[in-house]
Amino acid sequence: MGAVIQAGILAGSLRQVVLLDVTPLSLGIETFGGLMNVIIPRNSTLPCKAGRCSPMRWPTSQRCSSACCRGNGSWPRTTGTRAGGGAVPGRAQGQCRVGVQFAIDANGILQVLARDTVTQVDTVLEIQNSAVDVEDARVEQMIAESVDFAFEDMNERIWTEARLKSEELTAAVDEALIQCEGLLEPAETVKIRECNAEVRRLLGVEPHDARALKAANQALDDATQTLAVLLVERAMEAALERKLGI
Repeated sequence: MGAVIQAGILAGSLRQVVLLDVTPLSLGIETFGGLMNVIIPRNSTLPCKAGRCSPMRWPTSQRCSSACCRGNGSWPRTTGTRAGGGAVPGRAQGQCRVGVQFAIDANGILQVLARDTVTQVDTVLEIQNSAVDVEDARVEQMIAESVDFAFEDMNERIWTEARLKSEELTAAVDEALIQCEGLLEPAETVKIRECNAEVRRLLGVEPHDARALKAANQALDDATQTLAVLLVERAMEAALERKLGI
């Protein structure tokens, strides 16, 4: 259809139509937890540029319309040109925040810029093959699959987001209880431990219940309000002591 329209434009039969190249699939990155973080949505007009800052699991580009990266197409992991020299230093999974920018030129060539927000080290990777050079049949298949599995993918994304928050919360609460031992009322400590245990229990329940886990996360958040205040006060006291040289 596009070829016919273009022919009509060149022949002068169509005078009020502009044919624009677009990227047929969403382009994005896999972030912490295996979630799909879309940078450039499908059907974006070329050339285009977009970016965002994300907690990274590993820096691999993905392309699909899915909410999760499982089953998505991906580019081979190749060596890019690293501006500024040196490798991005390894840190614990999820701790590295990277600013990522995708730029697709008029020829469909994709250039990816990744900047470690801590070290300000840039990594530039150019995908030599066209970012939109995908067979029509394959594009249609991937779009159809994204529709067929839309609810499944969205439910998995909701569960994954809840699970990641649960894992972060439970670990933080364990550490906070150690730091603030003896500073809370016994009944409050018991309540926090019960809420923490419930979150951990739900993490192991099959089938997954994202709604129940989100509710448990909220209950743990509510139960730890006083604990959070104590942690802030201790941090402020420690900072003041360092400033005074005590």
